[in-house]
Amino acid sequence: MKTASGDLSGRHIRRSWSLPLFATLTTMAFVLVSLSSPYTPSATAAVVAPGHGAPDLQSLATMGTYTNSATRDAFSTSRITIAVTSSAPAAGVPDPGTAQAIAYTMLQARGMGPDQYSCLVSLWDRESHWNLYASNPSSGAYGIPQALPGNKMASAGADWATNPATQISWGLGYIEGRYATPCGAWAHSEAAGWY
Repeated sequence: MKTASGDLSGRHIRRSWSLPLFATLTTMAFVLVSLSSPYTPSATAAVVAPGHGAPDLQSLATMGTYTNSATRDAFSTSRITIAVTSSAPAAGVPDPGTAQAIAYTMLQARGMGPDQYSCLVSLWDRESHWNLYASNPSSGAYGIPQALPGNKMASAGADWATNPATQISWGLGYIEGRYATPCGAWAHSEAAGWY
């Protein structure tokens, strides 16, 4: 077959119906994949002891609310349970008069123990090394908890830029409001790289 633009013999000629059909099938595939995704925000955590409970399940339990569960295929009847925790190394008792001692006292007043203190130490070591004047030039985050922007901490006190107690008080309020506990914030930081 010859045309004005050249020889088309041996070339694939697209039919007028092929592109709409392909687009329809692709759209249907995306819809089906999104409907069958195991990652749903309404998923609930379940702990099942081996040999008890529901049919063969795989479950992953992490610290906080990060859980996932999926049924196994028909080719295996074994049960797999993986427990992952995101605990921080033990921090020990802080030196008196330090920002860490202030945080330790504030956590105790909130009824939190040494495990939460260890998570907080690890979290803020990563964020600011407990530096009262730590400033992130790329994001503008400031202080021990790396508030973004730093002037958010004014809600805890007018001396937010220079007082570690004010910064720590604000930071603990932020953590409680968003992650419930310092270990919840630490687990999120471990997973996402920020809190």
